[in-house]
Amino acid sequence: MKQMTIGMLGCGNVGSGVYTLLEDMRPTIGHRNHLDIQVKKILVRDLSKRREGIPAEKLTANPEDILGDGEISLVIECMGGEEPATTLMAQALRRGKTVVTANKMAIALNWHILQAAALEGGAGLHFEASVCGAVPVIRTLSESMQANRVTQVMGIVNGTTNYILSKMTDEMRPYSEVLQEAQALGLAEPDPASDVGGYDAAYKLSILSSLAFHARIPYEHIHREGIEQVQVRDIAAGKDLGYRLKLLAIGKRQGDTVDVRVHPAFVPETHPLASVGGAFNAVFLHGHACGDMMLYGRGAGSLPTAGAILSDTVHALSHPEPDYPSFENTSHLHPSLTVTDNWQSAFYLRLCAQDKPGVLGHITTKLGEHDVSISSILQRKSEGDSGVPVIVITHRAHEKSLQAALQAIDPAIARVESVLRVEGVE
Repeated sequence: MKQMTIGMLGCGNVGSGVYTLLEDMRPTIGHRNHLDIQVKKILVRDLSKRREGIPAEKLTANPEDILGDGEISLVIECMGGEEPATTLMAQALRRGKTVVTANKMAIALNWHILQAAALEGGAGLHFEASVCGAVPVIRTLSESMQANRVTQVMGIVNGTTNYILSKMTDEMRPYSEVLQEAQALGLAEPDPASDVGGYDAAYKLSILSSLAFHARIPYEHIHREGIEQVQVRDIAAGKDLGYRLKLLAIGKRQGDTVDVRVHPAFVPETHPLASVGGAFNAVFLHGHACGDMMLYGRGAGSLPTAGAILSDTVHALSHPEPDYPSFENTSHLHPSLTVTDNWQSAFYLRLCAQDKPGVLGHITTKLGEHDVSISSILQRKSEGDSGVPVIVITHRAHEKSLQAALQAIDPAIARVESVLRVEGVE
């Protein structure tokens, strides 16, 4: 059996989960993979803090106890955040130590820096756990889709927002109330902005779309909207029409044009993503040879994430020859590519209209003048003196055409109150 010595950076929920799972799985890994993996040192901020099941002698507050130890060949990063994680990982890589991480922010923002450091040190960089936790989407894109040109990647990649939207859909409760519940359950952070604002999903989409399209798609090129303004009345109307609302990470490529965005969107209830509820994640892929496929599972939590990290660790130690993405990994979008801000989708519109003849004609005329055709239109029950709610589902249209059409609608006749995109329809 091959003895392998590793180090860890960080020992919070994920780090302690990695250590516990490794100890639990050591006999199995030894039997299956002929590896005996020993954690020599774990970097922590506070040495006085008691950590259940982890010997105190393994803890250190000095990064050099790991980075400068010649016996340690692999480092697992569990600190999270951009810094100091990026700097410490780059130092480890330059010194020839393979790095395994779940840090989507560090990868999305500084992948080019980390890969350059890995090339300099001849070390491996593995980040399966950075997107969708236990769901093996990174390895699928990296190793299992070589015979495909992937033209679409669309996913529910944030469990917190999916839990919130699922609860709002199932129980018709307002966003603020469900968010408080999610925080009480530990499913949302005290400061939930990264999740509910779509930042977390955008980091993950940068990684997924880069791998799917074999070109670096920098984070700053991704259009991002969160779920903070989602209203139960729109979820209810969409549900009545056969749609479910999800926070989607969407990447599409057509030739040299790339469309990458994160925002709430309705999907038909017949679409595979519609049934993904609670805190689960799923990624829907389309390749020219394989057609449609979906990967589904738990995308967060200490054990699912620890499982993905440990899987990467075993893979890295069993395959020591580094393997890097084939595309040019820089901080910039490749000059041959264009990221569009005029994507195509169907749209859900809710307007508050006057209750008088000609209103629907005005709405349909203004949409038609801007090449936006209507799939269905529904007038809901009047809400007293505030006007009549009118729900419109359009056929696929360009974003800028839709926005121009909405600007042309006379607010004295019909006021636009909500606009949501609809994906997964022809």
